[in-house]
Order: sequence, then structure tokens, then C-alpha cells
Amino acid sequence: MIMTLFQVALGGAIGSAARHLSNVSAMRLFGPGFPVATLCVNILGCFLMGVLVVVLAQKGVRAAPFVMTGILGGFTTFSAFALDSFTLYERGQVALAGAYLAGSVILSIGALVAGVLTTRGLLA
Repeated sequence: MIMTLFQVALGGAIGSAARHLSNVSAMRLFGPGFPVATLCVNILGCFLMGVLVVVLAQKGVRAAPFVMTGILGGFTTFSAFALDSFTLYERGQVALAGAYLAGSVILSIGALVAGVLTTRGLLA
């Protein structure tokens, strides 16, 4: 368990650093007008998650904690969200997948708005 936790932490550090470099690079290239880095990181992370879930399963490689949870989790948690959604769909749980998608987006944005408004109210 400790070794797995170490793998996730190390992978997370690598993924987070890659995310930061992506943000800095995109800001220099495109400016602050549109979140290009977030869009690109989410798309790339989802593509890599799709590749890795197949490759790691077929090869029997036990690197999922380091690569998928750690590196990709640090790079973008959107890839885990996309994989969970697709897994539910692939299992034939289409309604549950739709509820998970809608609930995740709506509740997450709602939680962000609630956090902002609550904090602004407390700090005002």
C-alpha cells in the first residue's frame, strides 16, 4: 500500500509539473483570452487515458497507479472523469452514464459558484 501511494505521489508530481509547463507555454503563445492549455490538456489526457487503459490491460502491466492515477491524474483529472463515463456506457448503463456526466458537470460548477460566493460573503 505504501509503495502504491509513493507511485501515485511521484506520478502526480510529474503530471502536475507537465500541466504547469503547458499552462505557461500556452499563456506565452496565445495570451490569457481563452483557456487553451486546459482544453489541450484535457483532450490529450483523455486520449492518453484511452490508449493506456487498453495497453496496460493487454500487456498486464501494473503501472496504473503511477501512470493513470499519478501522471494523468496530476496532468488532468478530466481523463479519469471521461474514463468513468465511458466505462459506465460500455457496461450498458447508459442512463447512469448520462446522470454521472450531467451530475458531475452541473454539481461541480454549482460547487465552484457556491465556494466563490460563500468566500466572497465571508471576506466582504
